[in-house]
Amino acid sequence: MGLIYRKPTFRDVEAIYTLINDYASQGVMLARSRNTLYETLRDMVVAEDEGRVVAVGGLHIIWEALAEVRSMAVAPAVIRQGIGAEIVRRLIAEGKALGVTRVFTLTYKPGFFQSLGFRVITKEELPPKVWKDCIDCPKFPNCDEVALIRDLG
Repeated sequence: MGLIYRKPTFRDVEAIYTLINDYASQGVMLARSRNTLYETLRDMVVAEDEGRVVAVGGLHIIWEALAEVRSMAVAPAVIRQGIGAEIVRRLIAEGKALGVTRVFTLTYKPGFFQSLGFRVITKEELPPKVWKDCIDCPKFPNCDEVALIRDLG
């Protein structure tokens, strides 16, 4: 495998859209529109294998020094090869460079994030600003994702 980790470009949006929304159709992550992907393209890191996007993750700045790892998706054919973990490490490095001191995520895969130093918290510990995207979720207001946070200090 000749993996390349990089910032995505406009030509990657369709592949990112398909990857994320395939998981969203299974109810395991929030769907993202093409418009949202274009607007948040600079927030993301992708893994490319032989010219094909096989994974994506984004770091969304929420408030002050708090950011969210979101839109984390790895193609089924390459799961459990460390690709997602490397994307999270790169997103955290970007966050640290910006002065982010805490990173959280909402996920159905808490074990993955715990292996990267995140700890489970209650959703109520997160500031209200976090919930603005939840209105678009079909599971709102009955969110069953697990909240995790990592201090970067």
